[in-house]
Amino acid sequence: MQITINGEQQDLPEKCTVLQLLEQLKVSPERIAVEINLTVIDRSVYHATTLNEGDHVEIISFIGGGAHAG
Repeated sequence: MQITINGEQQDLPEKCTVLQLLEQLKVSPERIAVEINLTVIDRSVYHATTLNEGDHVEIISFIGGGAHAG
């Protein structure tokens, strides 16, 4: 099946879960957020959330840092 990940088309096997996708991409689930078709997915259900043909997935990485208050 085909889905769009961060704007790029990708082929995946049928019944692929969000967790399987992240494993395939070598992305740690603890440091990202996943949005499917404009809905943020709770990390606790990545293993049970199945992707579907034509889904639009955004994987957002968290970046540490910021201004130091002094």
